[in-house]
Amino acid sequence: MPLPKLPTKPAALLSVQDYPKAEAGKAVKPRIAVVEPITRNKEVAPQARGKTVENRKTGKAPAENSRAVADKPTKPAEGHLRPKSMTSRAADKTGVTKLFVLDTNVLMHDPTSLFRFEEHDIYLPMVTLEELDNHKKGMSEVARNARQVSRSLDALVGDVVDDQIDHGIPLSKLGNKDAKGRLFFQTKLQNADLPEGLPVGKADNQILGVVRGLEAESPGRAVVLVSKDINMRIKARAMGLPAEDYFNDHVLEDTDLLYSGIQQLPDDFWIKHGKGIESWQENKHGTGYTYYRLSGPLVPSLLVNQFVFIEPKNGEPAFYGQVTQINGKTAVLQTLRDYGHAKNSVWGVTARNREQNFALNLLMNPDCDFVTLLGQAGTGKTLLALAAGLAQVLETKTYNEIIVTRVTVPVGEDIGFLPGTEEEKMGPWMGAFDDNLEVLNKSDSDAGEWGRAATQDLIRSRIKIKSLNFMRGRTFVNKFLIIDEAQNLTPKQIKTLVTRAGPGTKIICLGNIAQIDTPYLTEGSSGLTYVVDRFKGWSHSGHVTLARGERSRLADHASDVL
Repeated sequence: MPLPKLPTKPAALLSVQDYPKAEAGKAVKPRIAVVEPITRNKEVAPQARGKTVENRKTGKAPAENSRAVADKPTKPAEGHLRPKSMTSRAADKTGVTKLFVLDTNVLMHDPTSLFRFEEHDIYLPMVTLEELDNHKKGMSEVARNARQVSRSLDALVGDVVDDQIDHGIPLSKLGNKDAKGRLFFQTKLQNADLPEGLPVGKADNQILGVVRGLEAESPGRAVVLVSKDINMRIKARAMGLPAEDYFNDHVLEDTDLLYSGIQQLPDDFWIKHGKGIESWQENKHGTGYTYYRLSGPLVPSLLVNQFVFIEPKNGEPAFYGQVTQINGKTAVLQTLRDYGHAKNSVWGVTARNREQNFALNLLMNPDCDFVTLLGQAGTGKTLLALAAGLAQVLETKTYNEIIVTRVTVPVGEDIGFLPGTEEEKMGPWMGAFDDNLEVLNKSDSDAGEWGRAATQDLIRSRIKIKSLNFMRGRTFVNKFLIIDEAQNLTPKQIKTLVTRAGPGTKIICLGNIAQIDTPYLTEGSSGLTYVVDRFKGWSHSGHVTLARGERSRLADHASDVL
């Protein structure tokens, strides 16, 4: 590599008196040529800079200072998926606490949102309280959340004197130590002029008027509207008001960062981690396994029950293992049972790829109480779970019954009420299990037509289809519980289901977070994403993301191009 050329002329330094003098409101022309970036930032006067330093000490931000910082566009960091308003970013820079005006839909979406704004203050307009009152009746999730918010507000204002409401109520008085801000209510009419054409009587417009009135009353304060309503945020930004979405309910900002349960090891893994390695063999559940205790630089990044594999390209045999223990800087890896071989088939089903083999090792492991399987359509989630359930209920008698449930959220228009008992009403929703049962029954070619019919009746007697609506208060003992389409569950619903597990019960959650049908539920806030993130690393749970479709070449091509 050639060395860079040395400069031919020495650099000339300007004397102190030659530097240009900056004045407020006037741009300064540089006396030397400067290569500027494409996006030019506005110059901030030195007076404004001085005030910024002073305000960090005093905790106050005058209006002209916040405006000067807000005029300077700041590019969000790459991968930053929570866009903030200019006012919010300016307040973050100066370290000033913000005043968040909450829309009603934020409180009804997450009833604990009152206590999730850290050191910042919260302002509730009277229109928000009226809308909460209008939505509190009924048995829906929204009505329950509205009642929970009302109870929290009642506990906050229950023992305060009248003049304390104007100065703000500490949000930490109910034991929420993270909420260090104060709660303010609208105690007087905000005189704010809305643009002509906006109906004054509409609730959204009244909230926008409150935000504008607060900005006029306290010009040095960062006032930000928080709403889940996209059109509300668009209207606010069109009026020049700062508005943001509510993101604290998201488990992850980017679902690409979701735990996959699988990690590929580098080809030199054994070279770097082979020093002082210990190995032994154990017979577990009728199968012999080899264990390796090792230490090295990759051990801190591993999790218990995570699958690891090495597939060298130089012709050496591949290694597939599972992390069973992590003790400080050492980890124990266990070899897997090969369910891709016909002798290890589960109810006539063999694994067709690496991820399916990992999934069957979890499904057939009685020490693993909670299994989550993610994957696109056709990756075999339902078939593997049903085959493992039948094998452990009818063959090994590990569990005495299979219980299947799912959320009844239609893809298109609802066809109305369904006739019959609970199981008959759930029948149309369980078409996927009927299809997979048909595949599993056809695998036994020696039984004949009568034998297959008798087997199907026996299988049907051991599979119970239950509705999600009647799960509260139940306890399942020695059951194999399959929750299908779990991506349509909220975190609260998934908690209700998983806490139904009694002694000897195994729960399997299946889903594809790219196919969410529940309104107002996203990939980041889905209950399936929630449990995958919270259960990772627990010694009695496991997760696998199935990557390769095995349904048909047509289904695989459709998943890729449509």
